[in-house]
Amino acid sequence: MTTNDTLHVVNPATGEPLATLPAASADDVAKAAEQARRVHDSGVWSRLPVRDRSAVLLRLADLMGRDAEILAKLDSEDAGKPITECRTGDVPGAIESVRWFAEAADKVFGRVAPGGPDGLGLVTREPVGVGAAILPWNYPLAMASWKIGPALAGGNCLLLKPAEATPRSALHLAALATEAGLPEGVLTVLPGYGEEAGAALAHNPLVRALSFTGSTATGRHILKAAADSNFKRVSLEMGGKSPQILMPDALSYGDELIDAMIEAAFLTMGQNCTAGSRVLVHHSIAEEVVERFVAAARELVIGDPADPRTQQGPLIDRAALDRVAGAVDAARAAGARVHTAGLPHGLPAYGAYYPPTVITDAPAESAVLTRELFGPVVTVETFGPEEEAVRTANATEYGLAASVWTRELDTALRLARGIEAGVVSVNAYSEGDITTPFGGWKQSGFGGAEKSTNAFDQWTREKTVWIRTR
Repeated sequence: MTTNDTLHVVNPATGEPLATLPAASADDVAKAAEQARRVHDSGVWSRLPVRDRSAVLLRLADLMGRDAEILAKLDSEDAGKPITECRTGDVPGAIESVRWFAEAADKVFGRVAPGGPDGLGLVTREPVGVGAAILPWNYPLAMASWKIGPALAGGNCLLLKPAEATPRSALHLAALATEAGLPEGVLTVLPGYGEEAGAALAHNPLVRALSFTGSTATGRHILKAAADSNFKRVSLEMGGKSPQILMPDALSYGDELIDAMIEAAFLTMGQNCTAGSRVLVHHSIAEEVVERFVAAARELVIGDPADPRTQQGPLIDRAALDRVAGAVDAARAAGARVHTAGLPHGLPAYGAYYPPTVITDAPAESAVLTRELFGPVVTVETFGPEEEAVRTANATEYGLAASVWTRELDTALRLARGIEAGVVSVNAYSEGDITTPFGGWKQSGFGGAEKSTNAFDQWTREKTVWIRTR
């Protein structure tokens, strides 16, 4: 049970409480925004030489490395993520993000306009001032770092609201930022509920830019709030229903293909916006692919997230478990074939566990094919002509990511060009690295990109200075 002024952090693997924290109110958000504005106007961070800002962020990255095990355990406990996933993926990626943006800060240049001999146009970039970020619970530290890196490197103050279920790594990160020498008020973490703290950030007139990662429904609310308040710049990274397209020669990649399919479908228990939750396979290889894919899914180790051997932990809570189970049950009742090995014995009774599940022969309009379930459930559909694969891949409101498997370069390029998604990986499951932009099309993304130097566009604004020469 929760109250509006208290957050109860619960371990999804056991149902046991982890922490009780004060929840930020709308008044707390307003006060934090006012403080951030004063700090920004003071210039203690915004007018600090860029190399000096970079030095503070580099110290932060070093401190994150020092406390890597603490950060991994916090995210593993709060989100139910396997500890090995946090140790080898999430935490190193977060450290890389902070370090990369620190090093990239002095590489973002202005421009000189191609004017005539009687004028000089200087186009420069300045920080927006006070920014805000609203985080999801599936990658708590990693998503915080994606936003903290460019926002702070760009000279802004940032108000950061972690997800209700997973606030502790962000709070620890803020403590490390203070230890690194970040001035007070530059980074403020506001644990709280979306309907109060999140809404207050979206409506606050002092917040000039807001970056959100989460559901499409919440993204719509944020966009409306921005329009109703001060037309703050909004960047939304939302849901996905990403296809994995396997052409007739895909099986030539052998176990590499199956391993990548498993990672795409079941990383973070499928609670991943780019999860490859729709496998589209050419009919000529479908039988073998399904057999090998199902066998590999059944071999995944389900258990305690704190055990390094665990590959699949629980879903985030019982509500998520009920939602996923309900969609699968409905598909089964409608005639779909459900392939699963079930759950092992000995799991905690209140743990939100659901087994990796592969569904074939799902009816065309069933939720498992059309909705983002955010769970360890993947569907398999077959196709014949290449055009059918593209048509099926694009038959969704989402457009975040996709993957294509083939050895034919021309085929790969045709598919990549035809798929309506912001990121298309070829012969891999990948979102690219920190140097490549990440953002969705259609109802998966709006207003900007994460990662790469493009991320600075969210947190800086251009100013033209026109100088008349005589």
